[in-house]
Amino acid sequence: MDLLNTLVDKGLRRELPTREEALAVLATSDDDLLEVVAAAGKVRRQWFGRRVKLNYLVNLKSGLCPEDCSYCSQRLGSKAEILKYTWLKPDEASKAAAAGVAGGAKRVCLVASGRGPTDRDVDRVSQTIEAIKEQNEGVEVCACLGLLSDGQADRLRSAGADAYNHNLNTSEGTYGDITTTHTYADRVDTVQQAQAAGLSACSGLIAGMGESDADLVDVVFSLRELDPDSVPVNFLIPFEGTPLAKEWNLTPQRCLRILAMVRFVCPDVEVRLAGGREVHLRSMQPLALHLVNSIFLGDYLTSEGQAGQADLDMIADAGFEVEGAGTTTLPAHRAQAGGGCGSHDGGCAPCGDAPTEPAAEPSGIPAARTDLVAVRRRGAGTDVAPNA
Repeated sequence: MDLLNTLVDKGLRRELPTREEALAVLATSDDDLLEVVAAAGKVRRQWFGRRVKLNYLVNLKSGLCPEDCSYCSQRLGSKAEILKYTWLKPDEASKAAAAGVAGGAKRVCLVASGRGPTDRDVDRVSQTIEAIKEQNEGVEVCACLGLLSDGQADRLRSAGADAYNHNLNTSEGTYGDITTTHTYADRVDTVQQAQAAGLSACSGLIAGMGESDADLVDVVFSLRELDPDSVPVNFLIPFEGTPLAKEWNLTPQRCLRILAMVRFVCPDVEVRLAGGREVHLRSMQPLALHLVNSIFLGDYLTSEGQAGQADLDMIADAGFEVEGAGTTTLPAHRAQAGGGCGSHDGGCAPCGDAPTEPAAEPSGIPAARTDLVAVRRRGAGTDVAPNA
């Protein structure tokens, strides 16, 4: 397929596809799916070999968020029956993190619900970062605390944080339909504050919220321009008790097409398969490893993932290997330049033509799999052993 040959060539040169080419990937038929995965897999292997980075989430503060993000089980007014608790103490968070590191995680992601941290919260998280670093030599720590105020990113960096996560989630044009208590520009500003402080930026999206193909391409192109080191791709978990509980728009095939499109647009970035993979990819999760080079191990913030050992078995059975603590995740050209999502030296010019024959759209409405949405009842904030 000419489209895929063009996209592979661009990916190996770190060139940006055209919008038409990115849209064409999303519009490919199920008959062409394995060709799409194989093509994007060539780009993935060029920059990351067969390594898979493991990340582990620690939910420092769960629920009771004043923001109204429609997709979130912790949102204002959520009726989802999730765990709710206030800040974990540094030793509690460090103990939770140690379980993930013991399971093979290279990065620990510290997340707290809320609009953004107070200065006291930053002090608290700084103590937690220091405790985790003291107990786990070489571990990376990423903070995800919401919108940052001036100077807070610098303080987190001084405390030992390596990265900061704040997702764009959806396109600028549709952002107001998802959240009204803050703006898309607020999110962009927080990512840029993290970058200015020398933190590795982590910013991604949520697919499956009823958005169009054009919306998906818009947000991924915006991420390319924003230039994060890591792009997590989440698939909506439609929690009962949230406004998007009835949004079951994804099939395993569509999820794979979305991941392939992200890989083509951000060829040399850490693409992370994040929340919702068990719900929407199901038995096709191993195929996604040919597209992404990073996953979360075990459970998520308020939902349960598959067993940590099952994740490790899946990686080994698919012919991949867990990335070791002594290995640099990013390709050399990115690591030396301090990160970024792609080339800014003129490598974004259009190249090649989009296919002239439109591909068939996936048919049918996917069945709701509410049986696969399991609220987290173990790990951080409980007395039950974590899943790692």
